[in-house]
Formats: sequence, C-alpha cells, structure tokens
Amino acid sequence: MDPSGRLRKVLIITYYWPPSGGAGVQRWLKFVKYLREFGWEPIIYTPENPEAPATDHSLEKDIPAGITILKRPITEPYAVYKHFIGMKPGEKVNAGFLQEKEKPGLAEGISVWLRGNLFIPDARRFWIRPSVKFLEEYLKTITVDAIVSTGPPHSMHLIAMQLHEKTGIPWLADFRDPWTGIDFYHQLKLTRLADKHHHTLEKKVLESASAITVVSKQMLNEFNGIVKRSYTLVTNGFDESDFSLLSAGLLDKKFTIAHIGSINASRNPEKLWEVLARMVKERKGFADVLQIKLVGKVDVSVLKSIESNELNDYLLRIEYMDHSNVMHEIQKSQVLLLLINNISNAKGILTGKLFEYLGSGRPILNIGPEDGDAAEILSDSDAGFTAGYDNEEVIYTIVDGYFEKYTVNQLFTKTGNYLNYSREALTGAIAGILDKISRK
Repeated sequence: MDPSGRLRKVLIITYYWPPSGGAGVQRWLKFVKYLREFGWEPIIYTPENPEAPATDHSLEKDIPAGITILKRPITEPYAVYKHFIGMKPGEKVNAGFLQEKEKPGLAEGISVWLRGNLFIPDARRFWIRPSVKFLEEYLKTITVDAIVSTGPPHSMHLIAMQLHEKTGIPWLADFRDPWTGIDFYHQLKLTRLADKHHHTLEKKVLESASAITVVSKQMLNEFNGIVKRSYTLVTNGFDESDFSLLSAGLLDKKFTIAHIGSINASRNPEKLWEVLARMVKERKGFADVLQIKLVGKVDVSVLKSIESNELNDYLLRIEYMDHSNVMHEIQKSQVLLLLINNISNAKGILTGKLFEYLGSGRPILNIGPEDGDAAEILSDSDAGFTAGYDNEEVIYTIVDGYFEKYTVNQLFTKTGNYLNYSREALTGAIAGILDKISRK
C-alpha cells in the first residue's frame, strides 16, 4: 500500500489467462490471487481470442473477485499455419515443437522457417502496436504504479517496453522461460539476420526493464552473460490450497509412475523405458502392478520408445485434465516422474511441475542433470532422487527402491524444506520487487 493506505495498482500484461489452460497460465494467476495481501491491486491485460494449448475453466476459481480484466482481440497467423501443415481448424498448436503424429517433412520444415524468420519475436507480434495504442490511452484514465510483462511469448515484453518508454511507469519483466536460450531455439531455422534481430530485441528488453525476474539460477547466469545487471530469482511454486489431504487408501493400487504435462522429444527418458522393460522381466511381481501413467501431450518419439521396449500393455494415457483433476492425479500417484530436457542448458531448467510435485508429498524420480538446479531442490527437500539421462543403473536402483517400499506400503517422502516455494510466499517476493521499483 502507499502511505495513504491505497492499494497500489499494477498492470499485468499476459498472453495466458483463464479459461486458457496449461502451465503458462498458472504462474501469474497464482501471483494475482495473493497480490492484494501484499498491498497491490492487479489489472490484467490479455487477449480476447488467444490460440491457447487447452481450455481449463477450473482455473477461474483462483481469479480474485472484482479485479479489472481488460481483453482485446488478437490477430494470429495460426489458421494459415494449421492449413499448411495439414492440421484441422479445431486442433491445438503444441508448444516446444512437440509432435503427436508424424507430419509431412517439407511442409513442416517450411512452416518452421516461416515461423522463425517472419514472426519475430513470435506469432503474437501483430498484437504489439494495437495493444500499446489501447493501453497508452487507458493509462491516461487511471493511476498505475507499475507494469508487469510475463513471457514467453516475448511480444508481451515488447508491449510493456514501449509503454514504459512512453509513460515512465516502472516495469518488471518476468521470464518464465529463456528467449534465445530456449531449448527449441536452434530448431527455428533462423537466418543470420533473424537470429540477430532476436538477440537485439532480447538485449533491449534486458537493458530497459526496471527489474527482471527469472525462474532459475541458470537463466539468471545466462542473462548476465548478455546484459550485466541485477536479476531476481523467483521460482515457480505450489499453491497449498490446490492440495487436499489424501489417505494412503486413496493412492493408486498399481505401482504408478506418473508424468503430468507434455513430453517432447528432448524429454524422452529412453533409459527409463529400458529399465522398466528389464524390471518387467527380472523383478518378481513387477509386471503385475506396473503402470506408466502419462497425463498430457506426448511426442510421437516417446510413444515409439515405449512400444519398442514392449511396454504398451503397461501404458495409461490421459491426453488432458483440468487443473483441479491434475492435482488429484498427482496426489494419488505412487511415483511422480520429472523429466528435464536433454539440452545444453539443462542444469538450469526448473519446470512449474517440479513445485506442484513437491507440494503433493509423493516421491519423485527426476531424470536430468545430477548437478542441476532441480536435483538440488529435490535433495534439499528430501522429496526424491535424480538420475542422469544415461545412468541406467542409478535409474534401476531408484525405481527398485521405490518398488520395494511400495510392496510394504511404505512409499512416502519425508517432510522436507519446501514451504519457501508456496505461491503465497513467492507472491510476497514479487510484491517486494514492485514496492522497490515503484518508490524510485
């Protein structure tokens, strides 16, 4: 609050907002849920007709009563993109180059080239100019103490940057994922000119924002290599209100190894599938109770790996669940599977999924860098174990240990140090940053 007791106002520019579903919605939805507790009144600016990966009306319960939500139409080139690669008009475009079925190679290649080179920084670029025009007029009618942009898509940062330049209102740029350091950046088939343009825009945003938040140490270090300045680490988290208490009797009867969320090709845990195939043959009773539960979009390469290891009989696929049902699924699964993209900057990847897993209290198997940020958090929280991508014997030991405890109804985690990752506590950190920049 300001000295007069008035709630300060913050304009939040976000592409993802309920009823859109998926991981991109939840970070700022949860911050908005708790901001009033810390003296800030949120105003949301979001598209009226976004190309959302899913629809999830269950998230709407977290929107605080009475907040202002500004919605404006957006023009996106996805209709042409879908037609070009043979998708039906109602099909959703997956993020991160996840392919659920094999596409014609030439059409897909051309469409990726067009996407990477003509739509910079992303396909929402056509919303920048009309949004700046609309919001510039809106800001003449109301006192706003700070602006927040959250990306990707990074067009949101460009909207905020222009407003910041025109109005002088302090601006927090929040990066849920990197820009040129994103795992699929090299797949965009960029020309040298397009690559330079991306890097130029990225650097300008990093130089211009009043404050910048990132979700991992690795991202902080990478951005410092581009522009040396102060960055603040505010991880993703879990909302305690999303979890209800579950008794052991409500856990899955089978030995479920569950992954919640999309699995693209770079997350495919090939050694895990090989280990599970070994255990089916070698471990007494394992084949009778194993269930591989995949909730969300799954790349065709992952399904091929499962099939080649003769694990199809143990696979349960659930293509999509709303968030409230996902929380229930997380809590009742025997083991939660966390998959880190097998890419050069894997050590710094901290998915939102990790923190919701933490909040559930269920054991976690993390496949990724054994010295990565996710591994460190799991170790500090006593919430699970990490195995390297190719460390077959360690994967076997972890799964076998979990299975042994499952057979005697002792598969639980210790109570670890994870409350610092609650959404309410993290909102306090965000509010502290907004307090600081708005008082300068």
